[in-house]
Amino acid sequence: MAIAAEPALPARYDLVIEGGRVIDPASGLDAVRNVGVQGRSIRVISEDRLDALLRFDARGMIVAPGFIDLHSHGQDEENYRYKAMDGVTTALELEVGTPDVDDWYVQRQGKSLINYGVSSGHIGARMRVLGGPGKWLPEPGAAQNEATDSQIHQIRRLVEAGLERGAVAVGLGIQYTPGVSRWEILEVFRAAAKHEAPCHVHIRHAGEKEPQSALAALEEVVAAASITGAPLHIVHVSSMGLRGTPRLLQAIAEAQSRGLDVTTECYPYTASMSPIRSAIFDEGWQNALGVSYGDLQWVATGERLTAESFARYREVGGYVIIHSMPEPMVRDTVASPLTMIASDGLLDNGRGHPRGSGTYARVLGRYVREQQALTWMEAIRKMTIMPAQRLERRVPAMKNKGRLQIGADADLVVFDPQAVIDQSTFEQPAKFSAGFRLVLVGGTPIVKDGQLEKTVAPGKAIRAALR
Repeated sequence: MAIAAEPALPARYDLVIEGGRVIDPASGLDAVRNVGVQGRSIRVISEDRLDALLRFDARGMIVAPGFIDLHSHGQDEENYRYKAMDGVTTALELEVGTPDVDDWYVQRQGKSLINYGVSSGHIGARMRVLGGPGKWLPEPGAAQNEATDSQIHQIRRLVEAGLERGAVAVGLGIQYTPGVSRWEILEVFRAAAKHEAPCHVHIRHAGEKEPQSALAALEEVVAAASITGAPLHIVHVSSMGLRGTPRLLQAIAEAQSRGLDVTTECYPYTASMSPIRSAIFDEGWQNALGVSYGDLQWVATGERLTAESFARYREVGGYVIIHSMPEPMVRDTVASPLTMIASDGLLDNGRGHPRGSGTYARVLGRYVREQQALTWMEAIRKMTIMPAQRLERRVPAMKNKGRLQIGADADLVVFDPQAVIDQSTFEQPAKFSAGFRLVLVGGTPIVKDGQLEKTVAPGKAIRAALR
């Protein structure tokens, strides 16, 4: 019989997903059920057979809420395809964000395969006020400049303007702007606190080398959150902490135990990716990151770099992959109860990092099925209810996402637990994941029978209230 149901249920549902193992970390449900979808919502979860216009046989498969990626730089049609085939139904650009929130949403309205959203970006606001080279991220010159009090006021005002126009969060990439003062960071956090928006932060330093360590950088933003009251989310903790990541996780857990609203995320890869002209590669990068030229891989060609090729590419610009993280640390960070899963993904004409296409299938296939580092329930929790709850205070619509419950949005994934796996590599990053049989966004199939649906655009804006 049905677990629960809304009154006046339809005699026939638009779609019924039959006989799958339904996993909903929000409620703890893990059982074989039939799921009835009507319109954009889940209307019934039942042990009984349900009448339907369309049926999907999910026997032997797992049915879960659609995955929510808090950190997805690729916000275009190309990237949305790979997200869909990796089980992602909502992809949000919350680290770098944008200085023009209204325009960002207009560009995607009615055109998106999956749900989308953005932060009000400190980097973009800073570049508008200080000027200098660079488009998306600052290049040498502007990144190192320190803002005056008047300029800090302008930067804060631009960040607040984005929040007033419904930005999901405030995004900061402090390592990309090493000239930013502690006071400027506090002013941006104050703007976020005023609007009850979380700060999604790429912290100032990476690695263990003191005094410019990742731990010192974490202390900076935990202090800012404590001073201002702004919620804090640390992005890609493992690519900042590197071998010292366990210490960062311990510090985050201790901050949580004392009532601070601090969360974090990771991705399941041993390498990161950044623009070679960014401040990350300013003098001292080898010592800070514990790597050398041969640990860098040029995205455009796949080649490993030398001192000569590094200097040459630093002049022209482009992306480089940084092989810097030990696999045991990556596995333990993925398995930590503190971490959400987020891709930091970006593909451009088929080039980039495999995290842009394979993050979620890699966690499920490699770390759940093959290594049993965590359970299906634990992994799905990191991909669904944890990111939804991180945002729902600022964006109440998130209370209907990340859950497989009656009345929730019909953003759903159905995958084969024996077949789900990433297929992308550092040499070939633009390869679809395997094992996702059905993906719904608002009740509309965007992946059906393992194939991408190319003529639909059911994605909706994830946006806070406008002021």
